[in-house]
Amino acid sequence: MRILVIGSGAREHALLRALRRDPAVTDLHVAPGNAGTAALATTHPLVVGDPDQVAALAVRLGVDLVVIGPEVPLVNGAADALAVAGVPVFGPTAAAARLEGSKAFAKDVMAAAGVPTAAAVTVTHPDGIADALAACGSPFVVKDDGLAAGKGVVVTADPDAATAHARAVLAAGHPVLVEEYLAGPEVSLFAVCDGTRAVALLPAQDFKRIGDGDTGPNTGGMGAYAPLPWAPADLADRVIASVVQPVLDEMRRRGAPFAGLLYAGLVLTATGPKVIEFNCRFGDPETQVVLELLDSPLGELLTAAARGDLAGTELRWRDGAAVTVVLAAAGYPGTPLTGEEITGAETDGVLHAGTARSETGALVSAGGRVLSVVGTGTDLGAARDTAYRLVDAVGMRGAQHRTDIALAAVRGEIALPTA
Repeated sequence: MRILVIGSGAREHALLRALRRDPAVTDLHVAPGNAGTAALATTHPLVVGDPDQVAALAVRLGVDLVVIGPEVPLVNGAADALAVAGVPVFGPTAAAARLEGSKAFAKDVMAAAGVPTAAAVTVTHPDGIADALAACGSPFVVKDDGLAAGKGVVVTADPDAATAHARAVLAAGHPVLVEEYLAGPEVSLFAVCDGTRAVALLPAQDFKRIGDGDTGPNTGGMGAYAPLPWAPADLADRVIASVVQPVLDEMRRRGAPFAGLLYAGLVLTATGPKVIEFNCRFGDPETQVVLELLDSPLGELLTAAARGDLAGTELRWRDGAAVTVVLAAAGYPGTPLTGEEITGAETDGVLHAGTARSETGALVSAGGRVLSVVGTGTDLGAARDTAYRLVDAVGMRGAQHRTDIALAAVRGEIALPTA
């Protein structure tokens, strides 16, 4: 099986690592990739947001499957272009990818499907901000309705900060979603979907804010871990039944069946799981830990979904746990400092994201989130120790990372709220 992975982050590095373990996968390609993925797959230049370029490359390579990592090519219609070209693709059509491309659309789908989620008000003019904040209450949750690379959300008790973020989003030409705050631990659940049915992957938890103790601004994700020792054993089954399957049924009813990876960002509230958001692709950094524990052949799974045939699929998982810690550049999540030389990163378990090669061949930083360091172990504590040992071995001027990834779970400090 010849597979082309689209993207350049640690998520794509993780996908390639997992695909390499599938004996049916004989040839791997990545576009545009990064300095780390070059060791796993043949690299090709690509403007990932251009659907025609994606389709043309897939046809030229004669691949059996295209796996699209980032959200932008999906929202732009890469899967549609590949379908026209006759190339199987793991990833939803542009119509189905609106679940991520528009939070207001996702809310409408959830309302029609009876999916539990936070109450929300859509704002399209600055005059509506104050009323929306008053209706939803404090803490204020203010979101960019469109794609924002995980950084379009502000959660704050400060009405001035909430208002300022809403005004900035509107000024950029996007609607604003103001939501009710949901109390409880957050969970990420990935569901591989074939348009009709879904298969759940391991639930994971990620860390969005830049600083320890969930302080500072939101980022694209600073770390993650799986499994979740504190979560209900039937969580995945419950979410498939109450969230994923109703959404698949509603999308099919609307003539936009969802085939690909549906990522449900959830809060486990006192009354059960409620949806914060949907993504239409593998999440980063959760993919790095979830796929590290997957024992089933990934290429076979994604191909079955692309063909619309997940019936009877059962997944196998490795024992133990996985933790990933993101190393970010100085200045992130604002303007990152790039071009810094990196040492100690070319080892197993260090996945590349914002990396490149200098003219002299040295490994250098080339983005905000530079590396995603993955540790595994017999339990969460051992996996965490391994991850941070690998982090300590990496050198990069100005690097920043959180020191508390999975720490509360290891200490048994996460509790589910009660009614």
